[in-house]
Amino acid sequence: MEPNCVQFLENKTILVIGASGFLAKVFVERILRLQPNVKRLYLLVRAVDKKSAEQRLHSEIFEKDLFRVLRNNVGDESLNALILEKVVPIPGDISLNNMGVSDSNLLQDMRQEIDIVVNSAATTIFDERYDVALGINTYGANNVLNFAKKCVKPQLLLHVSTAYVCGEKSGLILEKHFAMGEALSGSNKIDINAEMRLVEQKLNQLIEKGCSDEETKQAMKDLGLRRAKLYGWPNTYAFTKAMGEMLIGHYRESMPIVIIRPTIITSTFSDPFPGWIEGLKTVDSVIASYGKGMLKCFLLQHKTVCDIIPVDMVANAMIAAAAEHCGDSGSHIVYHVGTSYRNPVMYKYIYEILVRYFVESPLLDRNGLPIVPNATMLSTMATFRLYTSLRYKLPLQILRLLSMILPSRFGDKYEHHNRKFKRAMILVKLYKPYLLFKGIFDDRNLETLRVKNEAKEMHELFSFNAKGIDWEDYFMNTHINGLIAHVLDK
Repeated sequence: MEPNCVQFLENKTILVIGASGFLAKVFVERILRLQPNVKRLYLLVRAVDKKSAEQRLHSEIFEKDLFRVLRNNVGDESLNALILEKVVPIPGDISLNNMGVSDSNLLQDMRQEIDIVVNSAATTIFDERYDVALGINTYGANNVLNFAKKCVKPQLLLHVSTAYVCGEKSGLILEKHFAMGEALSGSNKIDINAEMRLVEQKLNQLIEKGCSDEETKQAMKDLGLRRAKLYGWPNTYAFTKAMGEMLIGHYRESMPIVIIRPTIITSTFSDPFPGWIEGLKTVDSVIASYGKGMLKCFLLQHKTVCDIIPVDMVANAMIAAAAEHCGDSGSHIVYHVGTSYRNPVMYKYIYEILVRYFVESPLLDRNGLPIVPNATMLSTMATFRLYTSLRYKLPLQILRLLSMILPSRFGDKYEHHNRKFKRAMILVKLYKPYLLFKGIFDDRNLETLRVKNEAKEMHELFSFNAKGIDWEDYFMNTHINGLIAHVLDK
């Protein structure tokens, strides 16, 4: 019988890049709790030295409530001993050669020992500076590949991407990897090196003009969005992540590659306990604003599917995929990890659940009084038509009216209405591709893996079955409660 996931992890040495991220820390917690006989975990975070890296790991990972189950199981002293024995903090930066690891002895040890490389590092800002996004999401991915290829016994590179590298496609979106230079629109191929040269030329021009830091930042953001849209992507994040996939696929040689493409990641479904989350994710900003009475309208298409997936299911899929493809030099496979194909939930349904939740369990204001939120659903397309028709001739009366239906932070002062409204419209434009997204993510590769995984012993520990999510129960009893407990009450 093939080893199950717990057995597979035994005596493995794993490098996790971007270890302080939301998904990565759940991945790390799963390994340490379920397989304490893992040989070693190298955890790379951005830091200037090893001491700073160690401080980041403790404050941003091991001291989090996420680890309370493991801590309760073994006790503080044993957990600290386990971390000291198994975990090696690595200060680094994947936008640099050798991932920014400057200690030659440490670098040599890593190359000798590492079996599996997991790259979860990324900048996820939709309109990130183009130079920054290229450095991390695109060339950073290639730097990780180059490191993995230099390891003595590399068995797998597991690269975390995003399902939304597909752009704004509609219909069934297959688990298919990119060809080098493949664009989503037009006949032009993408020359990734030419994109970097373009960035360098633009930066030099900005320096020659004496532009301020803020002007340079905005120019780099604008450049990224223009280049993304030229080739068919809605934003810089998805575009640079797609190019990162292209590089590692093209230059992998015999390196086994697994690309994990999650959709919108949300709080834990069940493990290590239901509802753990960190920070406001895409959907959670809306939930929080509504519960606090700040949101006056929902901008959405009623029948659009909101493809969300609990973070523990993504971590489980990563471990199962690693167990399946480790050491298989022919592997170059993509896994969509989402819910839109097998268990879709509509934005309209989420809205209805939110209304019911906060009617039954309202948040309290500063005076201890219940907040009674009130928001209406407004078609996103209708909002865009209104904005397009009025953007150059908005009288103050209309601006004042619009500020009443936008979150209060966009209309807090009368003299700032115009600026705040424009900022709101920028945000709506950035999120428009997802609010109006018409694609459904096929997951037949993941389903094949799931069926195979569930045939193994102890499969319940590594479940990622999207069909098992009851959306009403998840939002009413798990996700919103977790959001309040772990984010809003902090």
